[in-house]
Amino acid sequence: MFVRNFFVLFIVYALVSGCSSIHRTDYSPPSGRTYAVASWYGPKFHGRPTSSGEIFDMYKKSCAHKTYPFGLRLRVTNLSNNKSVECVVNDRGPFIKGRDIDLSYASAKTIGLIGPGVARVLLETVGRDAHYVKKAKIKALDRSGPFAIQIASFKRNINAIRLKKALSFSYSNVYIQEALIEGQVYYRVRIGDFGKFDNALALAQELGQVGYQSIIVRAEARM
Repeated sequence: MFVRNFFVLFIVYALVSGCSSIHRTDYSPPSGRTYAVASWYGPKFHGRPTSSGEIFDMYKKSCAHKTYPFGLRLRVTNLSNNKSVECVVNDRGPFIKGRDIDLSYASAKTIGLIGPGVARVLLETVGRDAHYVKKAKIKALDRSGPFAIQIASFKRNINAIRLKKALSFSYSNVYIQEALIEGQVYYRVRIGDFGKFDNALALAQELGQVGYQSIIVRAEARM
């Protein structure tokens, strides 16, 4: 039921915003069973923000996928030893060509992936945590454009760069805009520009269904 509803939502979005310069690419709705190549990540990213906004905890059973919606629960089976683990998608990746899913240290350890590092796996969807779905927020009260969609704001540029790369798996025209606020530089990750509010709203709502917290703002000149 979830997969069908999610796919219908995508079709609606495509019809509404087809004339916009912003579009999804390589959209891949989750199927029941998929074979993939898995790797894992851990200490280097422990304590950093994930693409969903959560703080990455390598000791929790989570995973990163390029396009699956945040909160999707997967059963991952290592085909070399038939060991399985259930984990939740809360991040984007892997960023290395030829790999499809990155498991947290805890998830990888459960299926014996730490030593080999990479393995063929079977992915099976088992449900979704609904609290990952976000409502789009509107900060631009004036409905005359241009508009942009802000996904996050960071004090560290490295976090903004990683989120930009993650969004670029599925969206075009993703950029980082710097803002100086009370002497502190913030790195805002945005998608835009939109001439029409309705186009911005359609994409913001779709982003919320995927699990991104989106805020519609007035677009600012890029440096």
